[in-house]
Amino acid sequence: MRTGFLILAFLIIAAIAALSFFVSTNFLWALVILGPLLLLGLIDAFQNKSAIKRNFPILGRSRFIAEWLRPKLYQYFVEPDTDGRPFSRIKRNIVYQRAKAINDTTPFGTQLNVYDEGYEWMNHSINPINPHDMDHHPRATVGGPSCRQPYSCSIFNVSAMSFGSLSKNAVMALNGGAAIGNFAHNTGEGGISPYHDEYNGDLIYQIGTGYFGCRTSDGNFSPELYAERTKADNVKMIEIKLSQGAKPGHGGILPAKKATPEIAKIRNIEPYKAVLSPPYHKAFSTPVELLKFIKQCQDLSGGKPVGFKLCVGHKSEFLAICKAMIETGIKPDFISVDGGEGGTGAAPLEFSNSVGTPFREGISFVYNALVGFDIKKDITLIASGKIVSGFDIYKAIALGADLTYSARAMMMAVGCIQALECNHNTCPTGVATQDPKLVRGLDVNDKKVRVANYHKETVSAFVELMAASGIDHPDKINRSHVYQRVDQHLSRNYHKLYPYIPEGSLLSADSCPRNWREYMSAADPTSFTPKFQSVYIEED
Repeated sequence: MRTGFLILAFLIIAAIAALSFFVSTNFLWALVILGPLLLLGLIDAFQNKSAIKRNFPILGRSRFIAEWLRPKLYQYFVEPDTDGRPFSRIKRNIVYQRAKAINDTTPFGTQLNVYDEGYEWMNHSINPINPHDMDHHPRATVGGPSCRQPYSCSIFNVSAMSFGSLSKNAVMALNGGAAIGNFAHNTGEGGISPYHDEYNGDLIYQIGTGYFGCRTSDGNFSPELYAERTKADNVKMIEIKLSQGAKPGHGGILPAKKATPEIAKIRNIEPYKAVLSPPYHKAFSTPVELLKFIKQCQDLSGGKPVGFKLCVGHKSEFLAICKAMIETGIKPDFISVDGGEGGTGAAPLEFSNSVGTPFREGISFVYNALVGFDIKKDITLIASGKIVSGFDIYKAIALGADLTYSARAMMMAVGCIQALECNHNTCPTGVATQDPKLVRGLDVNDKKVRVANYHKETVSAFVELMAASGIDHPDKINRSHVYQRVDQHLSRNYHKLYPYIPEGSLLSADSCPRNWREYMSAADPTSFTPKFQSVYIEED
């Protein structure tokens, strides 16, 4: 569209000049009408702040005009998801304002109905801490007792999004932002591309069922390629993806249009052929084999932190993995928990909307399970699932997380406007497309700064929330600090909604909580298939 406009502008100016010279100078009056439009279009085409205006001169402004015309109260009070978008406008405004480093305060009081079911809040302290006295770059060390290269990770990081689903410019902007802000960038399962290395930002190399980047020609895991890939200094952690929130129980999807020759070479696949990763791993098939695979990956990487990512499904399966940890003595350095409502990837509607445990239930269950087996102290817990604001980080940590990921919000910081064209290769802002004409509109130097701005301001907001609640370190946040309205007349804190279980209580049948007993009985460390299908689970 940009090139077409430039050609059209040249032809219009040439036509007016020719008509004025050969027919009549009265045709110069056409420039009075068309001149300002052409000038506006040229400004759009050559600016680098807005990808949609750069890709669609003049026409791209219609989006901003529509936003300006929309009543302000509707912008602020619209209920989440009622406009067919993944985020409410409140959350989108948070990302855009912070990424652009503009005023992110809001006027006229609380923007939500505090008596609506599901409304959440944290309690403040009558004796708050001065936020200027606190560390505004909280981090956590990832790496168990046997880890030889532990990594100090930011509390807020870029979640898994592959080169292929994202454009090269979007990947470079994310990695450039990570380098500026000193946080980690998860590669997604598409492998490490040259664009992940462009700015030398810290990487979490994700390995999915397709083993892209460490894949043999027949689609199996290659220890040699894995060792070669993970020895790079900028690869700080390795994450084995078991499942994801976008489509748990379903393999990754890359449309044929996005499988360019460049991407095909990186992934060792056929170009312009849809990539449908298998829903299961070939390198292991039981909990014990999973842990042996983790140990192999830890050794091959030179002792870097290795963990796995999952969206919680059958609880007995995760408990089987925990039992296998006790049996083998092998533990992952970290576990990433994605909510069933999370994920940016293309997915079948039924999987996106109706499969997988939601974030809060998932992260609280995994934390409790690790505490119940007395192994949480050796394993870092990372949370993902629509984390956008400082309060989202606070809630995740209250439920048991040590660190957090964000995907959608980071995409929006890069310039995503939620056009919902990701799976059609027609993203108008150049974020989720492989069309070079659209990718060109995304200015990396501008957007990497926006990613860093968004990260910095969101982490600072989280630190200020801690200070307001009288807490000086994330480790001191617990489930009693966050409340949720159950109905119009009743609210409960997370401790009541997601109760803790005693440390070590899952190590023996005598101490096992009643509502965990059938899950524990079904958990088999030698198989992901439960010993029996529970008909009834007694709940407290």
